Amino acid sequence: MKKKRFTEEQIIGILREQEAGAKAADLARKYAVSETTLYNWKAKFGGMDVSEAKRLKALEEENARLKKLLADQLLDAAAMRELLGKKMVGPAVKREAVAHLQAVMGLSERRACRIVAIDRKTARYTSTRPADAELRAELRGLANARRRFGYRRLFVLLRQRGERSGKNRIYRLYREEGLTVRKRRARRRAVGTRAPTLVEAKPNARWSLDFVHDQLASGRRFRILNIVDDVTRECLAAIPDTSISGKRVARELSALIERRGKPGMIVSDNGTEFTSNAVLSWSEENKVEWHFIMPGKPMQNGFCESFNGRMRDELLNETLFFGLDHAREKVRSWVDDYNHRRPHSSLGYATPADYAAALTATGDRLRNPDQLRRSPVAHPTPAGVSTAGTQLAAG
Repeated sequence: MKKKRFTEEQIIGILREQEAGAKAADLARKYAVSETTLYNWKAKFGGMDVSEAKRLKALEEENARLKKLLADQLLDAAAMRELLGKKMVGPAVKREAVAHLQAVMGLSERRACRIVAIDRKTARYTSTRPADAELRAELRGLANARRRFGYRRLFVLLRQRGERSGKNRIYRLYREEGLTVRKRRARRRAVGTRAPTLVEAKPNARWSLDFVHDQLASGRRFRILNIVDDVTRECLAAIPDTSISGKRVARELSALIERRGKPGMIVSDNGTEFTSNAVLSWSEENKVEWHFIMPGKPMQNGFCESFNGRMRDELLNETLFFGLDHAREKVRSWVDDYNHRRPHSSLGYATPADYAAALTATGDRLRNPDQLRRSPVAHPTPAGVSTAGTQLAAG
């Protein structure tokens, strides 16, 4: 930065001379400046004393420092957003992230290393590991000859041929060469005819639970417990936290029942939180039927899975969470918008809250498809399955 010829105190002294009666032309000639400079000084420092000039200079310096800090924070946030989908585990991945930030965002090596949390010496490291061309060729030949052999069996064959490399080295080369054996699919077995679960078309007829995962800007993982009413499509609760145990699930369900009432059934997958003793005891004590879907069949919990997809597409992928409190605020705001303002296509583009209010008012699902443009909750029950009253297949 170019050093100024005159300090603020000197400039105020020159202006005092002009106020005392000295002419601008004489002062300009005396101090070797132009008259325009004198008028600019007067516009900026006219009527000020030395203390006010010092305070103005301090404010300008503080403002410049705050602007620089804000620009640095915004740049760091943009860099972290650029790396949001990458899993920063291991030096090799971090070196790639540093190179990516330098190439895409033009960051310096020092700054990119600070964002990725890697030492600059580690980022500059170049592997001196030998290519192992002969060993790779021999390993590929064995793998092609023994197509169903994994790396352990290939390691034994190489040892029999006199290769002294360890198992870890063979496994690394095995993975780098892409020789992993594809697992065969298990034979499908007939399980008989299954009928869908019958659900009465009214609020609280059936709830579904599931978890959705995301991470904060710092890289820390967190999860959200979503509870959805399968009939009205309302999101009854969305609880973000870094860890949610079975006891926490039972406690949140008890609090929700106090506010809304008891559900007729609860559906979930076979996660450890839902199959824990705490949840099973809660279900037994509260006389609530708990239905577990078949392993590997997430569409049996399709309503909550669909809600998770909407949450990820409209909230999680569009928002950078700077902390757990920030995530809770954003999730709470989005859920309120989802329930009360966002049109739902499967409800004839009515909101879940309006649809629930209509069902509560009529005591049954709407028979007229033109009224509020609402569609049935699910497809009709298949032939051969009898229903009573207003029950329908929503499973």
